[in-house]
Formats: sequence, structure tokens, C-alpha cells
Amino acid sequence: MTDEQRLVYNEVMEAALNKKGGVFVVYGYGGTGKTFLWTALCAGFRSKGDIVVAIASSGIAATLIPGGVTAHSKFGISVNVTEDSICSRIKPDSDLAELLIRPKLIIWV
Repeated sequence: MTDEQRLVYNEVMEAALNKKGGVFVVYGYGGTGKTFLWTALCAGFRSKGDIVVAIASSGIAATLIPGGVTAHSKFGISVNVTEDSICSRIKPDSDLAELLIRPKLIIWV
């Protein structure tokens, strides 16, 4: 890892392990190691038995991260969004709701 990747990795791990939570934005030009960082974070949490939800806005991006799926498929987001649209697949007592409560990390690429 580069020094910058290690800094982000450690900060995300610390926030999750100490139950601080947070939103982290990772940006950079192509080839700067964003996918490597996301993969390392997934592996770091999953190696401890933690749940990681990896989602992306497009199918191509979803293929870049281990276990990645599109946000539309995971959350049931309608393709034709209106002001009344909801993620109707997420019922309070469903397996999907449980999956969104339990993860240590949600990565959205």
C-alpha cells in the first residue's frame, strides 16, 4: 500500500472497530489504487468474520470489488425514479434489512 492508502485503510478500520461510524470519500484518477484499497478493506473486515456490503452505481464498477452488486439490485431502487419512489424490496423484518443493519462496512463505488 502507498502511504495514502494505508492512512485511509487505518482510519476506516479504526472508525469501524471503535464503532465511531463515518462517511469516507475516496477519489482519484484512474490507476491511483482505489480498487486496491476497496479490496483490501473488504478483505480486512471479512477476515475477521465481519460483514461488508459492496455496491456500485453501475454493473461494470460492481465487478471491480469482491462480492459487488449494483445498488439498484441490492436495494430495489427503481430505474424510473419519481418523487414517490421508495426501495420497496426492503421490508423491516427481511433478510435484506438485517443485511443493512449488521455490516461493519458498506462500500459504494
